[in-house]
Amino acid sequence: MGFKVGEKVVYPNHGIGVIQEITVRESVEFYKLVLMEGGDSHVQVPVAKADEVGLRPPIKSKECERLMKLLGENFAAPPSDWKDRYKEFLEKMRTGDIFTVAEVLKTLTYLSLRKPLSFREKRLLERARFLVVSEIAMVGRKPIATIEIVVDEALTKACSKHNNGEDQVVAAVAAAR
Repeated sequence: MGFKVGEKVVYPNHGIGVIQEITVRESVEFYKLVLMEGGDSHVQVPVAKADEVGLRPPIKSKECERLMKLLGENFAAPPSDWKDRYKEFLEKMRTGDIFTVAEVLKTLTYLSLRKPLSFREKRLLERARFLVVSEIAMVGRKPIATIEIVVDEALTKACSKHNNGEDQVVAAVAAAR
């Protein structure tokens, strides 16, 4: 997929950027991106490896609705060992797929409500939250503060559903004894 100068793109695990220019260095074409998060952060991505790296256009408005719905749905229980969880979540974050990042956000939000997260997991939670909120805000052309409220409501709903499911399993196991 080819991108043009001035086009907004999503760079995995870093967020939204704008293609500032397309340059050629040593006969290799590069997209030069300015990341919106830092303002001064520049990244160069070889045009030929853009798909491999996970560079993609932002989701469409219709996909925002699907993403918000996903954020409010129940989710699978994560691995209990934080090191295994962290490794799995890190791999998911690197995909650049916002729906996969949303799953990480939901699960880590839930875990953070139940117990303290490790330092690495806290950072991963913050990054996942930033990526989801910033992309929805940009696509929906709404202030980040507004989107944070809506995302928090969806996450509360998902955590409540997950917690009720766990409570039902615990009650069923207790009743079987």
